[in-house]
Amino acid sequence: MKQAQPSARRRALLTGMLGLALPAAFPAPAHAQAWPTKVVRIVVGGPAGGTADILARLLAEGLTQALGKPVIVEQKPGGAGAIAVGTLLSAPHDGHTVLLIQGGIVSETPLALKVSFDPFRDLKPIAQVARTGLVLVGNPKLPAKNFSELLAYIKSKPGQIDYASYAAGMRGQTLGVQFNRLAGVNMSHVGYKGSPPALQDVMGGHVPLMFDGLATSLPLIKAGKLRAYAVAYPKRIPALPDVPTFAEVGFPAMTEPGWMGLWLPSDVPAAVQEKIRNATLAIVQQQGYRKHVEDMGMDNGQPLGSEALSKEARAAYERQAELLRSIGFVPE
Repeated sequence: MKQAQPSARRRALLTGMLGLALPAAFPAPAHAQAWPTKVVRIVVGGPAGGTADILARLLAEGLTQALGKPVIVEQKPGGAGAIAVGTLLSAPHDGHTVLLIQGGIVSETPLALKVSFDPFRDLKPIAQVARTGLVLVGNPKLPAKNFSELLAYIKSKPGQIDYASYAAGMRGQTLGVQFNRLAGVNMSHVGYKGSPPALQDVMGGHVPLMFDGLATSLPLIKAGKLRAYAVAYPKRIPALPDVPTFAEVGFPAMTEPGWMGLWLPSDVPAAVQEKIRNATLAIVQQQGYRKHVEDMGMDNGQPLGSEALSKEARAAYERQAELLRSIGFVPE
């Protein structure tokens, strides 16, 4: 069976909507030619309008044209991504249901919560679609105007400064653990159920600081409702060019990036996995997609294969596990 190709009209429509130029047809093994045979679902481990949802909708537009079948987005927030994983794994493992979620679904969530899935046996990363880091933000009324002033301020109040995170046991907490050790301070952690309530308390002055994702903090930083002190990323974030990295202010160990990716059950046929990967990576490399990602404060995903992504996730898992063990963390 010949693979259905996007028509010229469809290519023009997609280019006009997203600024994307569809790639040339990619080869696929004969037994993968029949896929997809029905609607493809991208399950999102987050709410409508969130980072993953926005990325999923961009990808769904391109994949609909490239695959010749409708691709829809379905939000399944909650449980630090575990609910979305459950939706993925309970669907037929034929490639018609995929998951878009952060890499922390295997390197953080299974350590923070008691989950019903094995992160490295049940899930397989297919394509990285965006990269980002966490940012240390504070209430703009704090006397510290930059990172060096903030560090001096924290040291002047030993044991009196708290920091928030979007969930206990996740990277937002363990970055604070790292910072305490490397800077020789002793901030206390306050965990929340998601970024919005934590950010409200930071802006309200109830908790002075927070390690948060750029997707939720960036609009508030730009509006002057939060002050950004440093980003945990290998380089400066284009959307915050004046905010240094932790490496620049003397903490090179705090530069681990996070990423968003497409995931499948590990037993989906290899040829279908490859077809999804090829189509996704072709869209991710287009200028229109890249511009959307940059506007959200992120970098474009890297064209890594499943083996490299799994290796990166495993290393992140081990680092996170060591940090949580060191503070005696017990998952909920």
